Formats: sequence, structure tokens, C-alpha cells
Amino acid sequence: MSAVVQETPDRRQHNNHLVSELQKERQQVWSLYCEVADLKPFSDSTATQSTLTKFSQILVDYVSLGHFGVYEYLLSGKERREKVLNAAKNIYPEFSRTTEAVISFNDKYDVDQKTLKYEELEKDLSALGEDLAKRIELEDELCSLVLK
Repeated sequence: MSAVVQETPDRRQHNNHLVSELQKERQQVWSLYCEVADLKPFSDSTATQSTLTKFSQILVDYVSLGHFGVYEYLLSGKERREKVLNAAKNIYPEFSRTTEAVISFNDKYDVDQKTLKYEELEKDLSALGEDLAKRIELEDELCSLVLK
């Protein structure tokens, strides 16, 4: 009995930490997203490149934490609640699609490339915003179950 009592707080602490880190990185992503959007009209300037680089770095960190941190933890066998596991499995395809959209955006706007298509950035940023909004909706659904 004591082993179960000791294990539960650790698991809950881990869940709380993951959710807290995810929300912290999410806030940073939205803050930098707004900074990038405020640079319109987009050009090949140092300010645009610098802000886009910072945004892309935190964006990849954020989706990696959700994809490999939260999902890896849930599906590693440490989560035993059937309701949480079923939700995670149901959400995964759309969650994975949003991860792919972020990676595609990051690859397209990698400032180390020779030529970036700044004329497409506004449209791509808008589409990314929609993907991020969907991802947040899915994360919130999953996190609410994880924290119960």
C-alpha cells in the first residue's frame, strides 16, 4: 500500500511539471508569434531574420515537448488511466498533423537557407496560427484529463 501512495505523488508531480512547462512554452510561442506578425510588411531584414529565428527555435521546442514529452510519457506505460490513454490515442492523429505543420513551417523559414519567400510569410503565418490554435485545443483537452 505504501508503494502506491508514494508512487502517486511522483506521477502527479511529473504530470503537473509537464503541463506547466508546456503552458510556459506555449506562452513564449504566442508572444514571439505576435512579434513576427508585427513585422509586416515582411522583408529580408536583420530584425525579421532574428525574430523569425527566435520564434522558430521556441516553436520547435514547444511542439517537441508536447509530442515527445507529454505523449511519450503517456504512452510509455506510466499512465494507467484508461480514459487518459484513450483520449491520447484519439487525439494523436490531429496532434501529429499539427507537429508536421510546425516542422514544415520551420523548414521553410530556416534563415540559413539562401532565399526565403517573405512574400508567402503572412499566409504561412496565418495557417500556422490556425494549426497552433487547434493544437492548443487538443493539448487543453489532454492536459485536463492528465491533471485529474
